[in-house]
Amino acid sequence: MHWQLSWQRKASYWQLMRMDKPIGIYLLLWPTWWALWLAAEGIPEASVWLIFSLGVVLMRAAGCVINDFADRKVDGKVERTKNRPLATGAVSAQEALQLFSLLLACAAILLVFLNNQTRLLALVAVLLASSYPFMKRYTHLPQVVLGAAYSWGIPMAFMAIQGEVPFYAWLLYLANLCWTVAYDTFYALVDRPDDLQVGIKSTAILFGAYAQPIIALLQLLFLGLLVWIGTMALMAWPFYLGLGLAVPAFVYQHYLAKQSRQGAFQAFLHNHYVGLIIFLGLFVSLGWS
Repeated sequence: MHWQLSWQRKASYWQLMRMDKPIGIYLLLWPTWWALWLAAEGIPEASVWLIFSLGVVLMRAAGCVINDFADRKVDGKVERTKNRPLATGAVSAQEALQLFSLLLACAAILLVFLNNQTRLLALVAVLLASSYPFMKRYTHLPQVVLGAAYSWGIPMAFMAIQGEVPFYAWLLYLANLCWTVAYDTFYALVDRPDDLQVGIKSTAILFGAYAQPIIALLQLLFLGLLVWIGTMALMAWPFYLGLGLAVPAFVYQHYLAKQSRQGAFQAFLHNHYVGLIIFLGLFVSLGWS
């Protein structure tokens, strides 16, 4: 029985870190890889690639834990989140904070292998990841804070490789922020009826009936900024092909979101493929040149 309970507890921790749902890892990983390849002007050193990839997994897990800690009193009232470990009591609030601290400590170990400037930028990453879950109680723009957090690996990657954060790196940061707000608004559309009842704020509520047109505008801004970056970085044609293929992908997302709340969730998940397409275009373009 003790062994069985032990594995049940491990499963609860695994679920709390959302390791059973890797979509968040993908959405955080793709822009980080974009930045690594752009900063290195090709394939980055294996050690740097490994450090940042592991950092993505750890920080995403930490973000999920602190998010569920912040939402532990309301998740039980929302259909999609009512079975989360903190909502059901499978994991206590104290245990969640201990796990969050452990994940941050593991991520901090990775910083030992990076330069001092990158370590300083990492402090901002911790602040953003820790504050995002609480923003939904005070502002209708928590997705912007999430975008800032999900994009912070970009300046860190440039600082780690180039020792500076050039202008086009900040353009990439802004582009990814727009993309994150867009896809997380799709995600927020799924919970909008429940969020209105429990008092959670989101861009889906703020934008109201104009949610999808605003998402489309953010997606266009995202692609436009990437075109600008491509011209500055002298990218070859495969990069622009990747951006072109993202257009019908975005159109398909809006088609899905119009069908139902579940369709909006599928539109959110579909952004994994957008990130992959853009990375492949970037990868081939840098190899081409």
